[in-house]
Amino acid sequence: MCGIIGMFCVDSVNQQIYDNLLLLQHRGQDSAGIVTMDNHTFHVHKQRGRVREAFRTRDMRKLLGNAGIGHVRYATRGAAASEEEVQPFYVNAPYGITFVHNGNLTNTHQLEQDLFKIDRRHTNSTSDTEMLVNVLATEIQSQLTGRDLTPDQLFNAVASLHHRVQGSYAAIALIAGHGMLAFRDPYGIRPLILGRRLSEQGREEWIVASESLVIENSGYEIVRDVDPGEAVFIDVDSNLHQRQCADSPRLIPCAFEYVYLARPDSVMNGISVYESRLRMGDRLAQTIAETLPAGDIDVVMPIPDSARPSAMQVAKQLGLDYREGFYKNRYVGRTFIMPGQAERKKSVRQKLNALGTEFAGKNVLIVDDSIVRGTTSREIVQMARSAGANKVTFTSAAPPVRYPNVYGINMPTRTELLAHGRTSDEISDVLGADHVVYQTVENLLESIVENTEIKDLEMSCFDGHYVTGGIDEDYFQWLEQNCSS
Repeated sequence: MCGIIGMFCVDSVNQQIYDNLLLLQHRGQDSAGIVTMDNHTFHVHKQRGRVREAFRTRDMRKLLGNAGIGHVRYATRGAAASEEEVQPFYVNAPYGITFVHNGNLTNTHQLEQDLFKIDRRHTNSTSDTEMLVNVLATEIQSQLTGRDLTPDQLFNAVASLHHRVQGSYAAIALIAGHGMLAFRDPYGIRPLILGRRLSEQGREEWIVASESLVIENSGYEIVRDVDPGEAVFIDVDSNLHQRQCADSPRLIPCAFEYVYLARPDSVMNGISVYESRLRMGDRLAQTIAETLPAGDIDVVMPIPDSARPSAMQVAKQLGLDYREGFYKNRYVGRTFIMPGQAERKKSVRQKLNALGTEFAGKNVLIVDDSIVRGTTSREIVQMARSAGANKVTFTSAAPPVRYPNVYGINMPTRTELLAHGRTSDEISDVLGADHVVYQTVENLLESIVENTEIKDLEMSCFDGHYVTGGIDEDYFQWLEQNCSS
């Protein structure tokens, strides 16, 4: 998971991209980067850390131009500490291409070999984004027959890219002197949304971003989601070109975007994140009522912030008091997207504090958005016990995470997943809770797609079904040998 943005405007875009990256900070805290384009010249600044740490006034002044792309990184492939893997990436031929990517490729082992032996391109990192931009550059080069680059040639290149790469990807590229290209994988796993506005001069300005809140906050009108497999191109005259580039596109968006990753005030694929989380709470309440003894709960509490809508609905449906027992230090980042178990564990108590008067002598039901590694959950249960809770029931608005996610969420290996190979009772013992209750897979699906035409979601971490194919035991073994969290 990362946050990406591309803008093509009349005036300078440096400040606009910076402001919008702040809105996407929840999608990545490892690094931030901006590239702007001034005619044929790229200007770049990228650095490890969060947006406010990465950019200074002197850096912003150098970012000249009316078009640009930005990225906040949450490392799922490669090393979070590596300066070489901070996006955007750049290749100098053809024309000069700079590139940002949200997602995760699953055939990187084969791609690495093909790029070197067939395409004769060198990659200098383990980043799948660097591989992806080199594939794009190779395919654009193969389409060129004259001096000019046409939209059809670009779209043909993206179509070829779809045939070569596997996995999830939403990507934006600036092509020097030509314009801005954005495209999405054939399953639409990772989100990408297109926006438009008219400048004071009456010229069209364009934006593409990971979440709708960015578009709305920038004063743009949401045009639509970029379709699965589709590519859109904004030329230097601000004209929009678009084409479906995949053979058999299907919209199967990632369920975890709605569970945790996205901000609640975003709408993706026509689905309100906030409303989907409310529905998760409604259905979780049904499961709790069927699972736990009557009268075994006094109060419902959320883990702030993403679990709050679900917790409110659980309390409402069960007719119980809703209380805020945990208070969040907002100067500590999201623990799930911190690199490394030790770092995540250390930050839990820095991030949350339990108010003793809300716990003392009570049977407490705690609602979280999900339980992945159990690091945060175990610390929270201990905090509730220490604050005087009589009984602690821990519930998840998402089903048990039993399988690795290979599409851009940092849960790559089976051994680190709390629910892998464990029953609910065994999970309760590990967490130190009296009971653990999970959402069902069926209820999660219904909560998200209700009143839409979407029939399926990418839910591999819950059900083990990988929509892109090619994920088997050999792949898992390779992943476990080459990835660590």
